[in-house]
Amino acid sequence: MRIHRLPTQLVNQIAAGEVVERPASVVKELVENCFDAGATQIDIEIEQGGVRLMRIRDNGCGIDKDDLPLALSRHATSKISSLQDLEKINSMGFRGEALPSISSVSRLVLISRTANAECAWKVSADGTETDFDPQPDPHPLGTTVEVRDLFYNTPARRKFLKTEKTEFSHIENLIKKMALSHFDVGFRLLHNQREVLNFKPAKSEAMQAQRIAAVYGSAFIENAVSIDVSASGLLLQGWVGRPTFSRSQADMQYFYVNGRLVRDKLISHAVRQAYQDVLYHGRHPVFVLYLTLDPQLVDVNAHPAKLEVRFREGRLVHDFLFSALHRSLAEQRPGQVADSPIIHETTVESASLKRDDGGVKSSKAYQSFSEVPQQSALPLTVAEEIQAYAKLYPQETNTVALPRGGADNKTIPPLGFALAHIHQIYILSETENGIILVDAHAAHERILYEKLKRQYHQGSVPMQPLLLPLKIQVSQSEADWVEQQQDFFASLGFSLTRSGPEAVVLRSVPALLGKADVELLIKDLLADLAEFGLSERVLEKSNEILATMACHGAVRARRKLTLEEMNALLREMEKTERIGQCNHGRPTWVELSHSDLDKFFMRGQ
Repeated sequence: MRIHRLPTQLVNQIAAGEVVERPASVVKELVENCFDAGATQIDIEIEQGGVRLMRIRDNGCGIDKDDLPLALSRHATSKISSLQDLEKINSMGFRGEALPSISSVSRLVLISRTANAECAWKVSADGTETDFDPQPDPHPLGTTVEVRDLFYNTPARRKFLKTEKTEFSHIENLIKKMALSHFDVGFRLLHNQREVLNFKPAKSEAMQAQRIAAVYGSAFIENAVSIDVSASGLLLQGWVGRPTFSRSQADMQYFYVNGRLVRDKLISHAVRQAYQDVLYHGRHPVFVLYLTLDPQLVDVNAHPAKLEVRFREGRLVHDFLFSALHRSLAEQRPGQVADSPIIHETTVESASLKRDDGGVKSSKAYQSFSEVPQQSALPLTVAEEIQAYAKLYPQETNTVALPRGGADNKTIPPLGFALAHIHQIYILSETENGIILVDAHAAHERILYEKLKRQYHQGSVPMQPLLLPLKIQVSQSEADWVEQQQDFFASLGFSLTRSGPEAVVLRSVPALLGKADVELLIKDLLADLAEFGLSERVLEKSNEILATMACHGAVRARRKLTLEEMNALLREMEKTERIGQCNHGRPTWVELSHSDLDKFFMRGQ
């Protein structure tokens, strides 16, 4: 065939293949136009999952009569005029493809009225028109786009649509996500004449929290950490769920860049990194986050449906997100009590048991996980570890005073005072608000881990010489690792040298590890080195190695603790970052308030 021009309708239908995947795609494009028009109220009417009808009405600025035909023409827009505009886009739409693409695969009616017009004007299209004749209409200020019979002229695409229920669920989820990007806009969604959503404009923080709760459920906003951090021209705001409020799927993660909901690998990686020390394996964090930056620093024209963006300074954005989230999660400690209780995703129903992470309460039991890491029992005297640490860092341990008083002290700390060591595993403590149960090993593990990380990154892990050098039998490849990685072991606080083809000698250990079974620890570390491979990989995995060391050094289950030891551990917990979870992401403590205890015995009923 000779080269020829494609018919206009076919060109638009090809473009529609990129923009219009399903009814929800149409709703997305049209609602974004409402945002750009400055609307404060958007009404969405859907019939039969959007296949029969999608009607979107707004109270925005409207479209002039003479511009209505242009609005249905390809590459016609009021939002950019030059390449410079394209490089600093502030609007949601900008390419001028949505309306002509949608009209090429449906029967479309466009009605609009501007503030200075005597009446509204209406045009109709089905993708075949070349000329339009606007007709007067009594429509109020704003715009209505009515889309009927989607894919009526492209049956091959229509057969790929799912059931009415499925298609509408995509629309409903979309509106919820978009409602979180524009709190100042009201949204009303109807399906088959039944109201499904009705969000009033949220002008106050309390109303915004209500909208978040309506979308995510009250559990999220009650169990979220508020984020408001700015640096280097970047502003991050929003909410992130505490590590104990996590999901089995990554289905509650909304990230907005300059008001645009996006999916981005760089963002996802930064968030995962921020949660890596506190999230149980296989779980996914929950968040609603808003990143604001100069439009010139982000390319929003990187995806046909504008679902992805490209940052011009990706490393800067990644490091900023990681730092902001990592710091905010670390600052959650006992005693920082929130206004509302935490409710976890899916748990064994228990109206009385409350989980506390960072001093925040919960009205359900913490999620019970399978495959909890198994740990062997090794003896360690906690008091000796604390005393050794106090000698090395007296300025940091002035609050670890081993209190001997009970809960009648005038000043009761957030985690209270220890009463008993239950089953030689859990510390029972009395607080001003009730009682607390602490997993001693999990809590001590987090304390050691944070101290080891701080010492390691400061380049000063104190060593404690062994009374007698310890010879350890290893494989030849492991002995090779010791010979090759002596500097790395020294940075961890170990004096370890090779003494034969299959033997190494240990002369010093990190002071914080006290009387841990160092032979088993060295063998585990060598196994990690063998798995990680190259030296550079070892450095990247330093935190995992420190976590292994902390696990070996922490007080073991079945080791009876004295009151002094338990109280010392509680005081250390109160000043330790990320103390709500151990290194494996498991909870370290739970709380039962006075009201919870009263419910058990039906007091006051």
